[in-house]
Amino acid sequence: MGTIATHDFEVANFWLLDGMGVGKFVSSSTFSVGGGDWNIHLYPDGWKTTEDEDGYASVFLNFLDGPPDTRVNYRLSLLDPHLVLREEEGRGKRRIKEIRVKCGTHTFESAGGAVGSHAFVKKAKLQEFLLVDFTIRCVLTVYKTHTDDTSAIVVPRSKLSQYYFAHLLEDMECADLTISVGGELFHAHKYVLAARSDVFRAQLFGNNGEDLHTKCIKIDDMEPSVFEGLRHFIYTDSLPHSYHGDETVVVQQLLVAADRYRLKRLRLMCEQQLCSWIDVQSVAATLNLAERYRCVPLKDACLRFIACQDVLSAVMETEGFKQLMASYPLFMKEILDRVTLSNTDSSSQDQN
Repeated sequence: MGTIATHDFEVANFWLLDGMGVGKFVSSSTFSVGGGDWNIHLYPDGWKTTEDEDGYASVFLNFLDGPPDTRVNYRLSLLDPHLVLREEEGRGKRRIKEIRVKCGTHTFESAGGAVGSHAFVKKAKLQEFLLVDFTIRCVLTVYKTHTDDTSAIVVPRSKLSQYYFAHLLEDMECADLTISVGGELFHAHKYVLAARSDVFRAQLFGNNGEDLHTKCIKIDDMEPSVFEGLRHFIYTDSLPHSYHGDETVVVQQLLVAADRYRLKRLRLMCEQQLCSWIDVQSVAATLNLAERYRCVPLKDACLRFIACQDVLSAVMETEGFKQLMASYPLFMKEILDRVTLSNTDSSSQDQN
């Protein structure tokens, strides 16, 4: 489902870099993962000066070259050069202590983009390493854009003209509704929401279809980034090109929102997207979601990934797996049955 690689950016002679100026950086060597070329930039005095980021060094992962719509999971960490923690005696392994970690999931629409942290670590912390070398480690997973499993989820063709409501999303001057979500305010048109969702229609126009003259509504139990995706779909009948925050988590929550507002096409689109994004870190949470909302093809894809990729032990270490077992303790038997079946099929093929 993805290619994983680790690259260590060794930063030497930091005493020569400290004070080089805002916006100036040093670069790691270029490394290749998943058909793309990458490097890491360290800005000792920060990428730019803002009130919130003053006094911080910035670190970014840069996508130098590769195919469009490259999706990655990244983990940028600053390793403590002073402290090495040894695991149990006899294993012969060492685990480096991480001082600072920035991780997430991101899709690069094209080469030339970057992802990371403006306020990665306080400069005062780096200044402790003036006389020693330190390491910025990048663990990068580059996913395949599509999987065969997505063909099992059929999304019906859009019946909404591309420009029917889309132009209204770009111009909210005539919006007649304010929506409060997670402390943020969004604007919308009541008739657009009502036309696209029975739930919004009942909330704004009642059972008799008469305008209730509602000017403001509040949506609880939803993140602003998820509502942005929901509103984008309502106006355009499509998923956003990018998301604020972890893409997988946002689309998982967007599927929940689609079910809540009875938007069948959006729900199927989220299922299809999640199906193509299955990985070790997300598969348990996605499986939990698929079971809760009866997403049969998505559930089957998750189970096949766990059974066929020899990743069960790694999946069991994730927080998502612990939550899955807490919600559905009997699920372990179904997972083990799939693993056993997969192993039996593999043995039969080997004998043939």
